[in-house]
Amino acid sequence: MLAEQRRRAILDELETAGGVSVSALSERLRVSDMTVRRDLEELSARNLLRKVHGGAVPIPKTASEPHFVQKRALNRPEKEAIARAAAGLAGDGDTVAFSAGTTTWHVAEALGRGHKDLTFVTNSTNIALTLQEAGWERILLSGGSFRTPSDALVGPFADRTLRTLNADVLFLGVHGVHPDAGLTTPNTAEAETDRCLVEAAQRVVVVADHSKLGVVALAKIVPLDRVDVLVTDGGAQPAVLREMELAGVRVVVAD
Repeated sequence: MLAEQRRRAILDELETAGGVSVSALSERLRVSDMTVRRDLEELSARNLLRKVHGGAVPIPKTASEPHFVQKRALNRPEKEAIARAAAGLAGDGDTVAFSAGTTTWHVAEALGRGHKDLTFVTNSTNIALTLQEAGWERILLSGGSFRTPSDALVGPFADRTLRTLNADVLFLGVHGVHPDAGLTTPNTAEAETDRCLVEAAQRVVVVADHSKLGVVALAKIVPLDRVDVLVTDGGAQPAVLREMELAGVRVVVAD
């Protein structure tokens, strides 16, 4: 088992059990206590769990995920560049889906200019409002339970709605993009709704600035082989981008 697969298993166990011990993980994963401790150190450094004596416990999600308004100010020039590059991947007449997120919000702003005859699907109240203010009329909002800090609509109602729809292209924002762990996000309910958006789309375009590359968050969305295009910025490490390309993902680096 690769190190990243082992760490993914540790996070899965943590989500299920609410806590993990070094000894139990060592037995389950068939590795030494020292290996488990190194894995816990690495996951702790990524802010994915909190180490305690003899094991680890989850980090409260409100402590690890800032609100939409705060995140919108992070890496803003990079996100705007990504949005300009991503907007060209939709064509006139397309049905365009957006997941919730600040980078996808920037894409929605950019896409609202210079395209014709678009229909929009989203679980983001912020994106729906931005499109409406730009004069677009065909906007389908999924409904569902409102979740902060991302201002996303999630849960069974949102998921059922999205499973009845089809989209030509999905612009998907994520917390982490990793060659082995795939696409991840801190919240399990949001991960399920994002998965429904992916299933509805003919093409999946992940929009993620360089700080998201190589990151693994708690909840899995889909593997990397479900991604058609990754749009990122010039701050991304070439070796990381090469790994994405080897996984079959077309990489677009925004100026």
